[in-house]
Amino acid sequence: MSRVGEKPIAIPKEVKVEISKQVITASGAKGKQALNIPLPITAKVDKDRLILSRPNDTKSSKSLHGLARSLAFNLIAGVEKGFVKELEIVGVGFRAQVQGKVLNMQLGFSHPVNFPIPDDIKVQVGKQNKITIEGMDKARVGQIAAEIRHIFPPEPYKGKGIRYTDEKVRRKVGKVVSK
Repeated sequence: MSRVGEKPIAIPKEVKVEISKQVITASGAKGKQALNIPLPITAKVDKDRLILSRPNDTKSSKSLHGLARSLAFNLIAGVEKGFVKELEIVGVGFRAQVQGKVLNMQLGFSHPVNFPIPDDIKVQVGKQNKITIEGMDKARVGQIAAEIRHIFPPEPYKGKGIRYTDEKVRRKVGKVVSK
């Protein structure tokens, strides 16, 4: 069984962590965020470390312990450095641009696709086919990237579509007409 929850989380000098009841609040260079931890798990700050503990060894409390530790680690990393996801648009004539709080994409449809950008997320477009999504919340950044990718996922025959920069698309061979 994993021992993720037992590992203490190092708190950087630039980050302030406060605990009140079941809420961990962290503030740093990128902003301020809060996390509600599940009830059987308790948290305390010891010098420059955040320690999460559980009262008993039931299966549910062990899994919640690991989950709470991972979420707290992402909370601290998010307010310190933030998280980034990069997407790539592949296709002839496919491009994107940011217009105010809207990501405008030309993806070969009969109309442009407009994706509203939430206030807590920063989106940048480089060279018209590279989309960079930045934010404090790891889950939120990943969700926005997944929603943008879902508009035109990469297809296996020509490879056109929106993909993550590190994603490998398995290409298929098309039909061959034999005489």
